[in-house]
Amino acid sequence: MAEDPQTLLSVRGVTVRFGGIVALDGVSFDVKRGHICGLIGPNGAGKTTLFNCLSRLYQYQAGDILFEGRSITSTPTHRIAGLGLGRTFQNLAMFRTMPVRENVMVGAHCRSSAGFLASALRLPSVKAEEAQLRERAARIMADLDLSRFAGHPVGGLPFGIQKRVEFARALAADPKLLLLDEPAAGLNHEELGELERLIRDARDRLGITVLLVEHHMGLVMDVSDHIVTLNFGRKIAEGPPEHIQQHPDVIEAYLGAPAHA
Repeated sequence: MAEDPQTLLSVRGVTVRFGGIVALDGVSFDVKRGHICGLIGPNGAGKTTLFNCLSRLYQYQAGDILFEGRSITSTPTHRIAGLGLGRTFQNLAMFRTMPVRENVMVGAHCRSSAGFLASALRLPSVKAEEAQLRERAARIMADLDLSRFAGHPVGGLPFGIQKRVEFARALAADPKLLLLDEPAAGLNHEELGELERLIRDARDRLGITVLLVEHHMGLVMDVSDHIVTLNFGRKIAEGPPEHIQQHPDVIEAYLGAPAHA
């Protein structure tokens, strides 16, 4: 079957087992270019496991994952960002003693073309590329209102600012698909509004497709074009937000009782 040119990511029958535990059981869905796709489900549903498969941190025992029509199954972890997949993490994963500027620049280094020897010798081409990366980081920090924190170590900043720095680092990699893992966790009401704006802006202004794992249902329903729901490692529903809100299997998964009860 020919791949739909509008499909950026295709998850096909992915199964993951940890010993006798089935974390993902034949999960399949597509993410269209230019869409924000929400991935929801109760704790233990398999959402983060799927993200770790997309990042090539976990190996799946069955199925395939296609990005731009090509399988990433044999792609090593360190090559994933270069393909165009960026990611944030549920637990902040940054260099806490490094300044904001350098943390953001780390994200851009996956686009660096300089080899080890050229970098070690500090050849002119390396210096020019480093200047470009620094300029890109400065633009992203300005867009996310982080410029005033550029020289501050990340670890000393408020949690909401740290989350924004991680978002900036992911954008610095110039991703085609941005994987957001629980970006709203720990944010207050005002910060949630800012996060929603950032996610929409990534899609509308930067043309980035977004796959969003999130427990904050208000955020998911507000920003998503399409939602996939998992429960106990299986896909139980997918469709537009208004369909998911009324789906009896989704209601039962979250409330623990049949929707008609």
